[in-house]
Amino acid sequence: MFFTQAAIALFAVGLVAAAPAVEKRTAITDVDILNYALTLEHLEDTFYRQGLANFTQDDFAKAGYDATFYGNVQKLSIDEGTHVSFLTSALKAAGATPVSPCSYSFGVTDVASFLATASILEGVGVSAYLGAAADIMSKTYLTAAGSILTVEARHSSYLRANLKKAPFPQPFDAPLTLDEVYSLASGFINSCPSNNPPLPVKSFPKLQLAPATAVPAAPGTTVILLTPGYTLKADEGAQIYAAFIAVTGPTFVPAKFVNGGFSVTLPKGFAGQTYVVLTTCNESVSDDTTAAGPAILEISN
Repeated sequence: MFFTQAAIALFAVGLVAAAPAVEKRTAITDVDILNYALTLEHLEDTFYRQGLANFTQDDFAKAGYDATFYGNVQKLSIDEGTHVSFLTSALKAAGATPVSPCSYSFGVTDVASFLATASILEGVGVSAYLGAAADIMSKTYLTAAGSILTVEARHSSYLRANLKKAPFPQPFDAPLTLDEVYSLASGFINSCPSNNPPLPVKSFPKLQLAPATAVPAAPGTTVILLTPGYTLKADEGAQIYAAFIAVTGPTFVPAKFVNGGFSVTLPKGFAGQTYVVLTTCNESVSDDTTAAGPAILEISN
């Protein structure tokens, strides 16, 4: 229970940080998507390398994890580094300039918060590749992205199982758009090299689960989604909805305005790492209709 809430809290803190300004572009190419994926892989690669540099095998043992688990976390780090090398080579082979790593702030303070954040990052990675797949034109690139996605899913399941969470809580994973993923990832980015190719993404206003929320939360539970630093208001007469994202289509729940955010009731049909955005549209979710988010929730099954 602690691990999930710790990670959600870290994401909330991260989202307050300033992210590099990025301009939205109309056309998205395969090169754009590869550089978007490389941006995420740089983040994960740096996260694991920094974490393993800061926390030793003895630190893991004191936190209750054996040598086998520690060795497998080292393997996760190697995988992410390999993904960086692969995407970098693919971009160079296509005559494109690969993005370089940014500087990051992850906010982890111990093994528990490191593993909690790792679990959520891997889950976001799965949803990122799944969401981007439909935009990839090249069959070769699509197959390559799919091969990375399946490994990210194995990483996610392994970490979730060792954190005493359901390793595969749902029969389908939730796809996220490029903008939704970047909105989550950008909170960890302090700055990026000025000569990096621009990404065709934008960040939505941040949305976060109230820190006092007991997690995982069961369907039917009422939770508070905070809009820190701003007030979100709909046009007169319009209803704001919390849209819970799923591959089979979003589920819309009326969002009731409260001090600092919105009160929503968790719908049935969701479990595990779940994403929710705020919108005034209750028919579909797109980057054009999203007002804030995503927030990350852990829902019990």
